[in-house]
Amino acid sequence: MSIDEEVLKILRSVLQVGPGGAQLRADSALMGNVAELDSMAVVSILTAIEEKFGFSIDDDEVDGRMFASVSSLTHFVRAKLDS
Repeated sequence: MSIDEEVLKILRSVLQVGPGGAQLRADSALMGNVAELDSMAVVSILTAIEEKFGFSIDDDEVDGRMFASVSSLTHFVRAKLDS
């Protein structure tokens, strides 16, 4: 499974968006557009990403831009994997 697919899988699972989750795509906006994306969901998503991809995310790396869209979150994961 690609990084894009893994990130989407994590988002759908954590946000429990159900059948409508299939509408999440790389260009889907997150922050302010997905009601299920609250502070607890952000923590759960970050934890799931850390576990899946095997890296740690420092508090100072987390900001709203990371959760602007599915693609911005995927870009962050790729950058962490490349570092």
